[in-house]
Amino acid sequence: MGSDDRRRAIGKVTSVAADRFVIEMLGGTDNFTVVGFDDLHYVARLGSFIMIPAQSEYVVAEVVGLRERDVAGGAADWQLEKASSAKYLDVVPVGMLPADGDRKFRFGISIFPSLYADALYALDGELDRIFDTETDTIPALGHNGADCVPAEATRYRNLGIGQSVVFEDYAVKVRIDDFFGGHVAVLGNTGSGKSCTVASILQALFEKPDEHHARGATFVVLDVNGEYDRAFARLPEVADIGVKRLILDGTASPDRFRLPHWYLDLSEWELLLQASERTQVPILRMALGLATLFGAADVGPLNNIRNHMLATCITLILSDETPPGAKETRIRGILQRFSTAQINPAQIGGMIGVNWGNMAGIEAAYQYLAGGGGHAGFIIPNLKLPDYDGTPFDFSALGDAIDLALLYEEAHGNRQIRDYCAQMVTRFKALEERGDYRFLRHNAVAAGDRRMFLATLLGLEPIADGHTKGAQIVILDMNAVEDEVVELVSAVIARMVFRLLRQADPRNRFPVHLLLEEAHRYVASTPSRHAVDASRIFERISKEGRKYGLFLLVASQRPSELSKTVLSQCSNFVVHRIQNPDDLSQIRQMTPFISDSVLRRLPSLPKQHALVFGNSVNLPTTFRVRKADPLPASDDAKIVDLWFHEAGRPSLLPLGPAEDGAEGHD
Repeated sequence: MGSDDRRRAIGKVTSVAADRFVIEMLGGTDNFTVVGFDDLHYVARLGSFIMIPAQSEYVVAEVVGLRERDVAGGAADWQLEKASSAKYLDVVPVGMLPADGDRKFRFGISIFPSLYADALYALDGELDRIFDTETDTIPALGHNGADCVPAEATRYRNLGIGQSVVFEDYAVKVRIDDFFGGHVAVLGNTGSGKSCTVASILQALFEKPDEHHARGATFVVLDVNGEYDRAFARLPEVADIGVKRLILDGTASPDRFRLPHWYLDLSEWELLLQASERTQVPILRMALGLATLFGAADVGPLNNIRNHMLATCITLILSDETPPGAKETRIRGILQRFSTAQINPAQIGGMIGVNWGNMAGIEAAYQYLAGGGGHAGFIIPNLKLPDYDGTPFDFSALGDAIDLALLYEEAHGNRQIRDYCAQMVTRFKALEERGDYRFLRHNAVAAGDRRMFLATLLGLEPIADGHTKGAQIVILDMNAVEDEVVELVSAVIARMVFRLLRQADPRNRFPVHLLLEEAHRYVASTPSRHAVDASRIFERISKEGRKYGLFLLVASQRPSELSKTVLSQCSNFVVHRIQNPDDLSQIRQMTPFISDSVLRRLPSLPKQHALVFGNSVNLPTTFRVRKADPLPASDDAKIVDLWFHEAGRPSLLPLGPAEDGAEGHD
């Protein structure tokens, strides 16, 4: 042990077990403090570290308890002996730090200290090595091997997220590659500071004072409470960073976020209409394939399929046992909604006309449609109906396509299919009429705009040879819509971004982070009660997204209600105050390597304090979160200020002018 080590000795190891040591402190350490050769050290704070030499390394141990030897005798004896009584630290070993400053800290211990080995307080330089935060910035790189511009530009390696509550004036940092290179969970009770933590971390990242800024970052914020626009509004002024806000309020207004219905894939349509697997799903899939048929030109293969469908349905009606008048009514009803240049009221209307109860042209109509009498007909044997491929179609056309699919099934002998699909048809009609789904039903986006839609969502702007970043933070404000709309939109967006990144070549070169605010509302551990279950796609992203560069930043106040799969795949955690026993139990289950002494702090953490642990920090540590400036729009209500005021003060609730027929009138 060197001379500096001897000068910072605070005690001796008096007990060694596999998971716990006891250190008896040296005399003169009143109140568990030591005046070292470099500073005053508070060595007995819970969560602080003690260094114990063992051969050429130090055993790093965390303080989990402190106590004094019991004093025998009466009160007078206690007063006399208290100052000189022995003081003990209970510590648990957490890792090894080589004495050679070039070698790194490693978690877990391979050498145990000997009995009566010296225990030392930790120096700031050792803390830097323990937390691997010695170097905050490193030289930046040029594009595609070119020289860096400007030459002195730097990039962050570590990111400061707050101040340690254990070590005085010591900054707590995370390694950016490890923190943002995996999924992150920010957890805590309501009001504990989750939104402020997320905002402060991104502000710290984007407020880098000199070149290079984090221009390649992409954060898509699913903001269900409308909190983050205020928090990030100043970033474009203080750094070369773009922030874009998209507002979803359910309408199809041009200045509002709109999601074309043909962007939904088959599984999302099935969930949206709650189609049952055995009977309704096949009809829905057929209808989605048919929905584009009657909007295209009356030429080519599509027209042949249209003619086949109409001819099959009409010949079924002609050959059934219903009266001629009923046949004519049903056929004209079909032709009124579906017709082509070859099969329409002008072409076959005279053949199906009824006079005096007879349909004289029934045979001619049958031969015209099915073939015979020198006419080839329109029915194509063994025809494969078109698959749904996301081609644009009018929303109302899907209702007609469902009806046509039902007629087609009836034509093949399934007489009860309409009854089996009645609930799905009713759900579609309700969806067609709901005002909060106008954003989904609009038809203002052209067929070739899917790439433009994704570019806008990811903050990209077109340039001569591709795209460049125009916005690093894209906020989708969904405060005005219900949870079922949030669930639908979040699922579709996540799936589209995931598919885009999977198809990218080379892959994993455009990292995207999805910030899921109030994630328990749409990434739940139990199946959603709403039409769409967004948990499916987020669970897949949590398992596979990392290799394609898609990461989740999950913020929730109820970890016990979050998807267990999503939570288990998170590699970093920032945990605020949590008091609910179910939530605490969930955290214990997903972090078996965290000691109980660390987890026991969670119910008593003050506001704006958190525990960080995971791949980006070598050891769990409690810190005071860097203050967000400006704060998100999640301020607590000032009850006293808002209750006690003068008479006649105007209300701050903007109800707007009264309208005729308002709710509440009898």
